[in-house]
Amino acid sequence: MTAPKALDAPDRPAGILSPRYRTATLGILLVVTLVAFEGMSVGVVMPAVAEELDALDLYGISFSAFLIASLFMNVVAGLWSDRRGYPVPFLAGVVLFVAGMALAGAATSAVLFLVARAVQGLGAGATIVALYVMIARVYAVEARPKAFAAVSAAWVVPAMVGPAVAGFVGDQWGWRYVFFGIIPLVVPALAMLVPALRIGSGADAEQGSGPRSRPVAMTLAATSTAGGAGLLLHGVDRLHTHTGTAAVETAAGVALLLYGLVRLLPPGALRFVRGLPTTVIMRGLFSAAFFGVNAFIPLALQEVKSFGTADAGIALTAGALGWSAGSYLQSRRTGEAHQRIRMGAACVMVAILLCVLSVLPGVSGWVAAPAWMVAGLGMGFGMTTVSVTAMHQSPVSEQGANSAALSVSDQLGSALAIGIGGALVNVIGHARIDTGFVIISGLMAAVALSATLLAGRTRSAG
Repeated sequence: MTAPKALDAPDRPAGILSPRYRTATLGILLVVTLVAFEGMSVGVVMPAVAEELDALDLYGISFSAFLIASLFMNVVAGLWSDRRGYPVPFLAGVVLFVAGMALAGAATSAVLFLVARAVQGLGAGATIVALYVMIARVYAVEARPKAFAAVSAAWVVPAMVGPAVAGFVGDQWGWRYVFFGIIPLVVPALAMLVPALRIGSGADAEQGSGPRSRPVAMTLAATSTAGGAGLLLHGVDRLHTHTGTAAVETAAGVALLLYGLVRLLPPGALRFVRGLPTTVIMRGLFSAAFFGVNAFIPLALQEVKSFGTADAGIALTAGALGWSAGSYLQSRRTGEAHQRIRMGAACVMVAILLCVLSVLPGVSGWVAAPAWMVAGLGMGFGMTTVSVTAMHQSPVSEQGANSAALSVSDQLGSALAIGIGGALVNVIGHARIDTGFVIISGLMAAVALSATLLAGRTRSAG
């Protein structure tokens, strides 16, 4: 099924829950809800995981392992979706994601936990790209903003109960049951997804012929990018203990990363060319700024302000609720797209600076909750607009490649920001988490400022 032609459209556009779209919408929302529960839960219990597995040194890289694996699969799933349709990569992604949950719950060492996170990342990467292509091909142009808003809204229930449930389960039975407990949810989700995915086929889609449609070249570029990111983060993390070899690793990682990105992203992306290239890069700047701080909020609140697991998760809940609200507001389409993107980035920057107050002496840690709600509002308002804008700027034959490029930018931004943040925590010392959090927040606020200044370049030339 493809988006209906204008001549076939009724006078009143069909809603995303109308008979035309209902099955696809429900299938998408079920899986997003499942992934959302995991996303909200892992951040809350990661301090407990790090403590039990003696892996505080690997705190940041445990997030980055997920993201780097997801980055690699983004590209593979994008090519797969363009050439064969999105149903198979979507379902394969869900299966891999759940397998990673089982492995994480059973992990007995930091290394095994990192492997589990990588498996989860492979699954999430396939699922996210296939989901974006599904929205672009199934929904009419006027329905896509509402479809993206619904995807963000699917985080509302997990955001409201996910951190609290994860904190309670972690406190009562241990962090392993947070991972195991999500697995049964996949059974009803897959049962409902099967009929929804039958409508998605690549047979009627125009096949791309550009350089980003070549499977072997793109897979090599994805391998180079993911490997380069991993090598870069490993090198940065060791600079303070093995300066010589770590510097070589870091330089090699940067070289591999640039080699891959030039081939994975739209031409001119690294030079911030107007239009789609900058729109894709903007996704990475948003993710780096937000998630580079988000990953360390529970750790900072628990270590500096002595919050419990459940209490520390309230700030993440506030951020997710703000994200859903921002996504809804962007669907109302008030103002031009680049203006909404700029406003979203500015909100994230201000919220990060406010969040710094939560670790200062004499200031309540609860400041993080309202501050992070503002950050989430900015992400929902700006990030969702970036997604809609990128799909609008993409030819049908390149929707899969550009969906993959968006996800590559997203995952790479998060992975580098969190990985570098973890390295800073290791360098500064685990006894000075407050200082590390302030420095990390300052760097991420600078990233958000860059996004604010570059937002105007998301407008297409001419």
